[in-house]
Amino acid sequence: MRRRYERVLKENLPLPDLVVIDGGRGQISAAVDVLENELGLYIPVCGLVKDEKHKTAQLMMGEPPEVVQLPRDSQEFYLLQRIQDEVHRFAITFHRETRAKSMIVSTLDSIPGIGEKRRKALLKHFGSLKKIKEAAIEDFKPLGIGEKLAAQILQSLNGEAEDNSSDDASPEAEEAGQEA
Repeated sequence: MRRRYERVLKENLPLPDLVVIDGGRGQISAAVDVLENELGLYIPVCGLVKDEKHKTAQLMMGEPPEVVQLPRDSQEFYLLQRIQDEVHRFAITFHRETRAKSMIVSTLDSIPGIGEKRRKALLKHFGSLKKIKEAAIEDFKPLGIGEKLAAQILQSLNGEAEDNSSDDASPEAEEAGQEA
């Protein structure tokens, strides 16, 4: 809330008529506290509360927050459900992408001679870990990485891939495949 609405204020963006929070009393109170007491904004805040099955159950609004009666089969309730589902989809996608990036970072960081600057330069130059794995030793020269370190990078990255693929097939499975 703080980051979003500090940016709204700094960039003179239009303020919303209503802020919808994913959560109940606690989340609504925290949002109102940040908006009013820290940023001086007086925007109505409502919250979407989930049931024990993690589905949208009710709408809360006011100070203190109280349940707003909406029939579960109404178009208004359906719209709120879709909003909450989209927020969850967006959050899950964001977290998966963040986790995937951190996995790339840790893979490169585990290679001796690769620090933060080289890791960033490698990802910027090649675009992805997959493209780094597919690169030739000469492709590292524009980055100021010598043949020895380039070979070490490729060995570390491609060695992990080979280790993982060899775990999949047992010697018996490989023999059976050769006989067929």
